[in-house]
Amino acid sequence: MIYNEAGQFKTSYKQDMAMLPIVQDRWSVVALVTFAVAGLPILLAFGTDVFTSNYLYSAILIPFLILSLASIGLNILVGYCGQISLGTGAFMAIGAYAAYNVAVRLPQVPSILAILCGGLAAAGAGIAFGLPSLRIKGLYLAVTTLAAQFFFDWLFLRVSWFTNGSASGSVTAPAVEIAGIKLESGTGKYLFVLAVVVLFALGLKNLTRGALGRQWMAIRDMDIAAEIIGIRPVYAKLTAFAVSSFTIGVAGALWAFVHLGSWEPLAFSIDRSFNILFMIIVGGLGSILGSFLGTAFIMILPIVLTRVPAALGVPLSTSTISHLEVAVFGFLIIFFLIAEPLGLARLWLLAKEKLRIWPFPY
Repeated sequence: MIYNEAGQFKTSYKQDMAMLPIVQDRWSVVALVTFAVAGLPILLAFGTDVFTSNYLYSAILIPFLILSLASIGLNILVGYCGQISLGTGAFMAIGAYAAYNVAVRLPQVPSILAILCGGLAAAGAGIAFGLPSLRIKGLYLAVTTLAAQFFFDWLFLRVSWFTNGSASGSVTAPAVEIAGIKLESGTGKYLFVLAVVVLFALGLKNLTRGALGRQWMAIRDMDIAAEIIGIRPVYAKLTAFAVSSFTIGVAGALWAFVHLGSWEPLAFSIDRSFNILFMIIVGGLGSILGSFLGTAFIMILPIVLTRVPAALGVPLSTSTISHLEVAVFGFLIIFFLIAEPLGLARLWLLAKEKLRIWPFPY
């Protein structure tokens, strides 16, 4: 009965179209954000094991937030607009190297502005490689974005200008500064990334619920019918590529500046592209929440595969765990595509519907 919405009347169109029309949902989101902002850092700050807190920040929490942002960006293009992309790693690399060059060549530019410039550079590249989507779709479009992945891998490895003359291709990003304060602690980096991800998630959620988001979904469902009713495919597809690439570029800049610090082109290889694609397939296509759920699932799974066998007295080698991880990923993708194509987000919605009508099964 906790989730029962009886008595929650809506007296205006604005209330009916609210992002979270149910009171319990609003309070749950407020509680979750409050815990993420204040509760979690306090728990880790007063923890007795310092290594554990550093590990949680650097290996789990910060990567989870950044990869969730990249998943949201890819979900805008694949889930909402229906344009297949296999070049997510390339657009993350564009954001990282563009932000690096702005920060190194223009040191007076604030770190936030440099990161946003990385997103704008990725958006420009996304529009350029999105132009073929006006004529081709499906597998052919996927091959085009895959070409972008290989092209930018070669570009950042061979053209030394992007790495500021580094012979090995490895670069080190300047420290991120906010209002003159360098983000050196795990807590500071975590709160900065959390703020960026929350703002992007809310903004993109509203965008998908508006006129532009409806155009994307109409193109996804049937582009010919969408064009007949007055939707311009050129505008809809290119805006999807632009918004998606901008979000992924910002995620790439955060991955480079906040998480890695130093990196080389292989940090944004095709494996990264497939990894993020798996996240939105498992989490749920066309769902902002699914991007978070899929990222959490994909990140937690290797930890479970590492810890559970050892806890059960069946120690496995690192190579065995790596092969097992790939096999489990493949099985889960096939399972979700067959059993529940909309992923974990759909299972979450079904659970909420069951709670709304409980105790009546119908």
